[in-house]
Amino acid sequence: MAVKILLIEDEEKIARFTELELVHEGYEVEKAFDGRTGLDRAESGDFDLILLDIMLPELSGLEVLRRLRRTSDVPVIMLTARDAVMDKVSGLDAGADDYITKPFAIEELLARIRVIFKKRNKDERETHILEAKGVVMDLDRHEVTCRGEIIQLNHREYELVKTLMENKNYVMNREQLMNDVCGYNYVGESNVIDVYVRYIRAKIDDHFKMKFITTVRGVGYAIKDE
Repeated sequence: MAVKILLIEDEEKIARFTELELVHEGYEVEKAFDGRTGLDRAESGDFDLILLDIMLPELSGLEVLRRLRRTSDVPVIMLTARDAVMDKVSGLDAGADDYITKPFAIEELLARIRVIFKKRNKDERETHILEAKGVVMDLDRHEVTCRGEIIQLNHREYELVKTLMENKNYVMNREQLMNDVCGYNYVGESNVIDVYVRYIRAKIDDHFKMKFITTVRGVGYAIKDE
């Protein structure tokens, strides 16, 4: 399946040249010539990357990016004739993944696109497996193992371990954990996290004779795997 790129650029000659080069490289390209149309296309289409000019009619590129980031984490490379440091900072702060100044060599743009896809693919592969202190969580298979043995966890125990492993070496307070594991609208016992930690310790710490979850008194819990 071809990689889909949305090019939002109001200078039609630049847009056409860039489109031809991208298509030659095997990418599928759609174009928009103003910010409002570009935002509509970005929100309704399934794109793998967006090339976004800053100086656009209707909506500026920065405003398009700000609105898009409310609902999407699609990679965005900003294209602009501006070369001021603050313009670059504004674009990156708004959520851009990279920034290239016009006029640019098409080889540089293609290289930057390859870097973004390489990083995104690497991140996706890595996030499918979490590991800490010999405990392995396979997110695709919804399976937790230690030393080759499957650990049977219920849904909330699994979510609690997942949150702690995703934030290993950071202390998570009980309120953070309760929101992640039980949801913001949870109504029930205030010590529910402590209860689940005890259950998990019985299944992991006690069973495998290890200290998997650390209590940080007065704060919360952590998995320390330095």
